[in-house]
Amino acid sequence: MTTSTRGAAEAPAVLVLEDGRSFRGRAYGAVGETFGEAVFSTGMTGYQETLTDPSYHRQVVVMTAPHVGNTGVNDEDAESRRIWVSGYVVRDPARLPSNWRSRRTLDEELAAQGVVGISGVDTRALTRHLRERGAMRVGIFSGNAVEDEGVLLAKVRQAPEMSGADLSAEVATKEAYVVPAIGTKKFTVAAIDLGIKGMTPHRMAERGIEVHVLPATATLEEVYAAGPDGVFFSNGPGDPSTADHPVSLMRGVLERKTPLFGICFGNQILGRALGFGTYKLKYGHRGINQPVQDRTTGKVEVTAHNHGFAVDAPLDKPSDTEFGRAEVSHVCLNDQVVEGLQLLDRPAFSVQYHPEAAAGPHDAAYLFDRFVSLMEGQRA
Repeated sequence: MTTSTRGAAEAPAVLVLEDGRSFRGRAYGAVGETFGEAVFSTGMTGYQETLTDPSYHRQVVVMTAPHVGNTGVNDEDAESRRIWVSGYVVRDPARLPSNWRSRRTLDEELAAQGVVGISGVDTRALTRHLRERGAMRVGIFSGNAVEDEGVLLAKVRQAPEMSGADLSAEVATKEAYVVPAIGTKKFTVAAIDLGIKGMTPHRMAERGIEVHVLPATATLEEVYAAGPDGVFFSNGPGDPSTADHPVSLMRGVLERKTPLFGICFGNQILGRALGFGTYKLKYGHRGINQPVQDRTTGKVEVTAHNHGFAVDAPLDKPSDTEFGRAEVSHVCLNDQVVEGLQLLDRPAFSVQYHPEAAAGPHDAAYLFDRFVSLMEGQRA
């Protein structure tokens, strides 16, 4: 990625997809060029949490909501230390933010962090194209980076694909740290950071859990050095088929029968640890309005998603695994994609979506209570 922050508002820009389709607009954020996987997010709010979600590493996010930036950027809602998206695509950027917590405009924040974006694009047409053709590589070029589209297309096709990408270690913490329990400490959890969002350990801390956040490269010995009552595997970017170390680590946790909870990438890791395969979705689930059914209760939840891969597990019956019987606990009502797994003979479960609700909705907050119940049952 090459960027400049000068003259963005006046600079022409072009977005080029790897299948040759292009969209012209104006620079938004930094000026220069960037590459990634083109994906779309259906959330109408919560763009700051989306931008700072490490799971979006190496992705160019297309916002389906037409008007973006109206609440500006504040200093409280970031989910990690920086913006992770490779590029940002909006139709109608807000001219002025209008929110009492706003400290600067979204355009200014993107420019300050070197994120190349484009505005004035027909995001509805672009989203329909990605739904029909699938997520694909893309480049955004603005200012002096704009040249003959044949040259730009060649650059896009040289960019790495998301399939086969091993990215979790690139976004995870390098050093372990502790998030203390809020109020009385009840449990200790070792959380494997594969691209964790800041709200996740906070949700556990609210429930009296002291969270030891460990690097993606942590060993089984380092996990149990924390004396955990439970182990958590976080969300994160990349292809789960490359995540051999996290899978091996989770198998070690399952062998010890320690209560285990995984979300998003952690769900895919559990799937692999149990012997299921994973596959790439055509265009993935991204946004804060995805309907999921908890098959254990029959309840339908509106949930937050960000995943381009899924677990290949049977929906119609439990499966026998090395660690006992496993079943699909949650399913997406839009397309019947596996959205959760649970072991029936050991204290372990996972979901494919984001119950930490940053940004919203809050339907799935009960999953953290379910994790607490597992730890209480193990202690009893």
